[in-house]
Amino acid sequence: MHKAQLNSQKRMGVVYLCTMSLKTMILLPVARFISNMVRRHANSALADQQRIFHSLIRDAGTTAFGKDHGFDRIKSYEDFKRQVPVRDYEGLKSYFDRIAQGEKNVLWPGQPKYLAKTSGTTSGIKYIPVSKESVPNHIRSARNAIFNYMAVKGTASIFEGKMIFLSGSPELETKGGVPTGRLSGIVNHEVPSWIRTNQLPTWKTNCIEDWEEKLEAVIKETLHQDMRVIGGIPPWVQMYFERILQVSGKKNIIEVFPNFSLFIYGGVNYEPYRATLEKLIGKKVDSIEYFPASEGFFAFQDDPKDAS
Repeated sequence: MHKAQLNSQKRMGVVYLCTMSLKTMILLPVARFISNMVRRHANSALADQQRIFHSLIRDAGTTAFGKDHGFDRIKSYEDFKRQVPVRDYEGLKSYFDRIAQGEKNVLWPGQPKYLAKTSGTTSGIKYIPVSKESVPNHIRSARNAIFNYMAVKGTASIFEGKMIFLSGSPELETKGGVPTGRLSGIVNHEVPSWIRTNQLPTWKTNCIEDWEEKLEAVIKETLHQDMRVIGGIPPWVQMYFERILQVSGKKNIIEVFPNFSLFIYGGVNYEPYRATLEKLIGKKVDSIEYFPASEGFFAFQDDPKDAS
């Protein structure tokens, strides 16, 4: 290579490093490490499931549920199928009610860290215990999805700007001595401090219960920010996009947020919203699908090019 070309490339590299924040310079190697870890776990999924299965049976053996279902006699998945019948929420409600009344060692040792309040298609309002052991799984899985994305793309530039995750209020009530609220609100209590510096909206705005009032406050806080990551369930994000275009007078979201490059979604089927959201955004941006639930964080999309 010609000496002048080599010097030019070196200068470009120095300029690139100088424009990166210290956080970005640190995060990209970490992202690559985590992405490699995700790949390794994908290759050992079956063995990991067996190990986790036996660990859960052992640890829950002394609980009320474990004793009622003979966990001490479960040595295989076939044993588990015979001794633990499939039931809906109503079939397990007596155990959930005991936890909500403050009883310990019901479904898991001790008392849950939170109760996730959820309403699905059956049973009305439900209360799902979230143990202190399972909370990190929600946070790590969401983090791993973003870090895996950064490693695949080869850049951590999304952390050079702001990010928003539209969620429920983090204000919690107490039920049976256990903090209780919507899962998205619970997760707000566990967000690492190094992410909070980039995250919007503010805690005060996030605590607003009325959605219309909250939406206006969120738009006020984000309208003139360098938003790079936007996430939430598709109908909430659609309302946010529509309203911010009304307020700004812009034609699409890219005009409002030129550096917006990653959309994170989950909670509902995306297909009914895809065409509308893509039109509102104004161009194709990368997306990651999450599969979180009160019962646990089940999966995330590891390939941003896979839009299915």
